[in-house]
Amino acid sequence: MSEKTKTYIKAIIIPLLVGGIVGLLISNQIDYNSLNKPPLAPPSSLFPIMWTVLYFLMGLSYGILDSNNLITTRINNIYYLQLGVNALWPIAFFILKWRLFAFIWILLLVVLICIMIYRFYEKNKTSAYLQIPYLIWTAFASYLNIAIYLLNK
Repeated sequence: MSEKTKTYIKAIIIPLLVGGIVGLLISNQIDYNSLNKPPLAPPSSLFPIMWTVLYFLMGLSYGILDSNNLITTRINNIYYLQLGVNALWPIAFFILKWRLFAFIWILLLVVLICIMIYRFYEKNKTSAYLQIPYLIWTAFASYLNIAIYLLNK
């Protein structure tokens, strides 16, 4: 197996692993189906599919940078910071039921994703573009988060 292949595999496995661990932690606490939801709220079955695709794209995007020796400290910092913020959101929303705090937290995540896209774009446009679905989905999740908070308080 080539070094480039190993780099891509590692880059893809890390976000998938983070997402999987968080999914296991919150699995017994997810109350999405019992909540009042806004228009456009997708079925709960869509979330694990979407997040798997997004984590894969996130890792692929990082792998492009890493395999081309384009990773800098700033890129590493923003990438892992947003991944950590991403991992903590479902804990705030589902386990702690801090829905308003979770909304503020997800807005922070949106900002961090925008910064990450900008930093990636400076090094490799394709790597940045692969993050656009993540930004769109997280912005949509922000809408769901605030609407669920308002409809269930």
